[in-house]
Amino acid sequence: MRIALTTVLFAASMLTTFQLARAQVVDVQLVLAADVSISVDNEEFRLQREGYAAAITDPQVLEAIESGPHHAIALSFVEWSGPKSQHVVADWMVIDDGETATVFANILRSARRSFADATAIGAAIDFAMRHFAESGFEGGRRVIDVSGDGDNNSGRPVEYARDDAVNAKVTINGLTIVNEHPAPGFIGHVQPVGGIGEYYRTRVVGGPGSFVLSVGSFDSFAEAITKKLVAEIASAAGAGKAASR
Repeated sequence: MRIALTTVLFAASMLTTFQLARAQVVDVQLVLAADVSISVDNEEFRLQREGYAAAITDPQVLEAIESGPHHAIALSFVEWSGPKSQHVVADWMVIDDGETATVFANILRSARRSFADATAIGAAIDFAMRHFAESGFEGGRRVIDVSGDGDNNSGRPVEYARDDAVNAKVTINGLTIVNEHPAPGFIGHVQPVGGIGEYYRTRVVGGPGSFVLSVGSFDSFAEAITKKLVAEIASAAGAGKAASR
């Protein structure tokens, strides 16, 4: 009797292990890294956070996920500001349908703002790179999705962090918010020479298929991040299909 019970328990354990191993394979591991530095006021923060939540549950995004070889992505949401100010708001989660997407979105809607200080994009990228090691998933592509409204003004030079990430075969994409009415003292920060979009193109993004989207204000954030997520997921799905041929 004891041997039979042991055999059953062993079989159940092996099945669970097999199922977990299968659950770890996703089409893309994606870190959403959102700027919450002091140049982002509370109203802009609310629009940004709600924009992410709305985008993750958007039918276009869910359709893109379903179209991938594994029909699932691994997603985590990080807020960042100064050199030592990074916080995981929503930890790694498999998003494979509307229900899991809604759980993730609700976490974003209910969490408090993490920071409001300097802008250390390089430190945010370094943090995201370390966070990949904690995902527990396997995916054909690793992507850091950085959103922000200003240049790097603190911590490690962003170009160094970007180059290290690209050398590790991670793609960094950018979503920039053009702030045409910054608070006093922030004009040079949010309106660098050439514009914030050009700054991200030349100093922040990198890796295969990397790109930058720019929006005119935080009011347009939800639509822009939806478009961006669809592009990132579709790129990962396409890479996965090509690799499987």
